[in-house]
Amino acid sequence: MAQVQIFIKKSIWESDFLFPGVIWLVSRLFIWIAMLLIAPNLPKPVEGVLPNFDLGVFDAWDSVHYRSIATSGYEFVDDGGQHNIAFFPLFPLMVRGVMNLGLSFEVAGLLVNNITFLAALYCVYFWVAEHHGTKGARWTATVLACCPLSLFGTVIYTEGLYLFLSAAALRAFDRQQYRWTAFWGAMATATRPTGMALIPALLIAAWKERRPRVAYLAAAATATGLLLFSLYCAIDFGNAIAFINAQKGWRPSLGFDGQGWWNMLLEIALGKSDGQHSWIQRLLHPLLCSIIVSSVYMLWREQQKLSSVIKIYGFYAVVTISLILASDRYINNLLNAVMVLGGAYLLWRLRKELTSVTVFYGFCGIALLLASGGTISLSRLAYGIVPLSIALGVFLERYPRQGYLIVGWFSVLLARIAIGFAQNRWVG
Repeated sequence: MAQVQIFIKKSIWESDFLFPGVIWLVSRLFIWIAMLLIAPNLPKPVEGVLPNFDLGVFDAWDSVHYRSIATSGYEFVDDGGQHNIAFFPLFPLMVRGVMNLGLSFEVAGLLVNNITFLAALYCVYFWVAEHHGTKGARWTATVLACCPLSLFGTVIYTEGLYLFLSAAALRAFDRQQYRWTAFWGAMATATRPTGMALIPALLIAAWKERRPRVAYLAAAATATGLLLFSLYCAIDFGNAIAFINAQKGWRPSLGFDGQGWWNMLLEIALGKSDGQHSWIQRLLHPLLCSIIVSSVYMLWREQQKLSSVIKIYGFYAVVTISLILASDRYINNLLNAVMVLGGAYLLWRLRKELTSVTVFYGFCGIALLLASGGTISLSRLAYGIVPLSIALGVFLERYPRQGYLIVGWFSVLLARIAIGFAQNRWVG
């Protein structure tokens, strides 16, 4: 009997067909437990609400705008305020289609995002396996599913749908399936603004690899979703770039926000210096940053030399406790910096090993984020750039011991962010 159980366990984790589904299910159950069982039984936070055991915990922040689009349509006035035209149409259209079957907005939104996130895991898994083998594919799927920002592949957001469509377009391009590249790419540009990064990335990759003319046509055709949305804006609101103008409600100006980045990095290292914190709090903040950085460095660089298990887990425990005790603002800033800067570093380091379109789309996506103005939601938007997860997955395949520790930290932050979202606190 024991041998049968061991065989079943091994067959699950060694099966290419089962692995993405199992890692999806385990990670989603983890999130659902945190949001539906743990969050409602915690004390009411100073900022936020005490959630109930219902689907409302998955419906907050941007979900409100998707609800308004799916139920009432778009609205826009060029007054610098926040208008739902800033949110691209494919996700709310799909949610509306499911709602027409008689389901509520919450159920429809959860179905669309969670099912497409599962599809994204399968698509990325088989794509990475074609170029980096099964181990690289498993680490990449694990990174995608366990990353703290994977929360947004479960709540009523567009992450699951966009990850699937963009990954499908990139994989089709690598496989020289240009009709599918154009189709999936057009759907992606109708889902998220970051889909625009697909257009130059595909064009540059086609040029570098000396692809035939049809590759350039497929790259250009990915703009169809964006162009149709622009046409809709021109017809309904008399403004073909209304979706860009509406961004003023969140980002007052476009371009690289150097001051915002400088302030964010200073906050990570030194904390806020606005007089709202006592001198003790301002002293503890850089101490916390120093502890995290030095402990991570020791774990990464010295793990092979540290013979004592106590020392290894001691460093690990210090970082884990620090991540639990740090403020929400600190965690948000830290994730912003790590996702963008760390992702760019890994792409550059692995640029000769990843496929051309993977590297070019990764850098084009990061460039688009940096040029978007402001630093709000950078970590979540960077998570939607699938090459960053691929780069980390391929990298961790070489360092599995450190990889397991990182997945552990991911789980701690994922639980924290899931509870925060359920409490209606800003988490990205």
